[in-house]
Amino acid sequence: IDETTDVPAVNILLSIFAIAAGKDWEKICEIPMGNNISKSLKRQSAYLTHEVFNKYHTETEMMRYIKRLDRKDVSLAHSMISLGSCTMKLNAAAEMLPLSRPEFMNIHPLVPEDQAEGYRKLIDNLSDELKTITGFAGVSLQPNSGAAGEYAGLRVIRAYLEHIGQGHRNKVLIPASAHGTNPASAIQAGFAIVTCACDAHGNVDMEDLRAKAEENKNELAALMITYPSTHGIFETEIVEICNIIHACGAQVYMDGANMNAQVGLTNPGFIGADVCHLNLHKTFASPHGGGGPGVGPICVAEHLVPFLPGHVSFGNAANEVSAAPFGSAGILPITYGYIRMMGAEGLTRATKTAILSANYLAACLQDTYGTVYRGVNGYVGHEMILECRNVHEETGISENDIAKRLMDYGYHAPTLSFPVHGTLMIEPTESESLAELDNFIHVMLNIWNEIQEVKEGKADKTDNVLVNAPHPEYEIVSDKWEHSYTREKAAYPIESVRDNKFWVNVARVDNTLGDRNLLPTCYGCFD
Repeated sequence: IDETTDVPAVNILLSIFAIAAGKDWEKICEIPMGNNISKSLKRQSAYLTHEVFNKYHTETEMMRYIKRLDRKDVSLAHSMISLGSCTMKLNAAAEMLPLSRPEFMNIHPLVPEDQAEGYRKLIDNLSDELKTITGFAGVSLQPNSGAAGEYAGLRVIRAYLEHIGQGHRNKVLIPASAHGTNPASAIQAGFAIVTCACDAHGNVDMEDLRAKAEENKNELAALMITYPSTHGIFETEIVEICNIIHACGAQVYMDGANMNAQVGLTNPGFIGADVCHLNLHKTFASPHGGGGPGVGPICVAEHLVPFLPGHVSFGNAANEVSAAPFGSAGILPITYGYIRMMGAEGLTRATKTAILSANYLAACLQDTYGTVYRGVNGYVGHEMILECRNVHEETGISENDIAKRLMDYGYHAPTLSFPVHGTLMIEPTESESLAELDNFIHVMLNIWNEIQEVKEGKADKTDNVLVNAPHPEYEIVSDKWEHSYTREKAAYPIESVRDNKFWVNVARVDNTLGDRNLLPTCYGCFD
């Protein structure tokens, strides 16, 4: 019985008990409201006062309101979202289907045992698949995000070290090319950070790694490394790196943010890592964005299996990191469907295609922007860092201007100024067709031409389509147009934009100011 139970339902329930007991019962006409919450804890102020909570009273109105919100947001339904290190890939309809099926979504604590057993079978099967993919012996689906997976993995390492009498180890070595959340996760798990440098080509500086490992070998608990690195290249010395860390008595944590470049070709267990997390909402096709839900399971080598997160539900809360024993279990069917439908051959092909797509972009943009890092064989991994610093030095046009100009072309910006300031990190994934990749290249080259116009003095340095981007519809149709370039150049720079124009809702905002100056406000506080 919950807040959805009404009086007729209560009467039916009472009638069943009355018949079973062989007794008469009196039909209930009304159930009085009441609760046991202390008066001091009850809300005294008004709530849900914003007009949005009081404006829509029909399904039609609500549908239109939601659609208006939908039209404000560019998504994969519009164009490629090339966020580097985030793997914004297709969430296929076939994989999403279970989320609207009652067989999957209406699980209840008192559900029939066969239905609950079916879900447990899915969880076990998925766990087995993830163990095979990573080359590890154990898995926990409990962490609810990649960052939570990092934290859980470090908790497991700490528990193992304490078990073998090495609990004093409290330092984590992290290369500068590691995923951005690694240092924060290590600090949260109670470790101190030692940073390892990278060389001019983006690889881990092996001399610095050896020196830092030797210097801290008695206190070193783990290395956190991303493979391929956030610099978009495969570390050629990755096996030797693992050997160096193990020789110090420490563990190797491999960040799974870039598993989209490993699946089917290699795996952390084969390379020599001890634990990794996976982003099911990246590599394995669960929806990514909007705040979740995410799933960041950890996979571990044999010696770490006994220390995987337990759960109070099963009488073992050791290393527990989530209120639910299997994390966001409701979205596991998406990943399970993706893996089962793709199969080993399909997963491997997806990895190869993701790497091919990134290298195709890198090759096509090499003679203009160029890439910051390439591997020893001259190729990038599944993502690439586009060089924009030279552009800024020569013209004053920044990577931020390029990112905002992309909005006029209907594209979400790539990852901005990470991991290298003044650059754009692009990851096309395997989901995009050659036609979409070619259109993105065409857009980037057209923006390059706009930059050259500024460089050659054909466009004003302070009033051009890049520094003023993006251009919302209300600006384009305004009677007041004082720019030195045409409305057409601003809004429809190439023919393909005419066929698929996405209008942004506001002109340029100072996002850096907003990031650095937190201004809490409340609705209705100001005139």
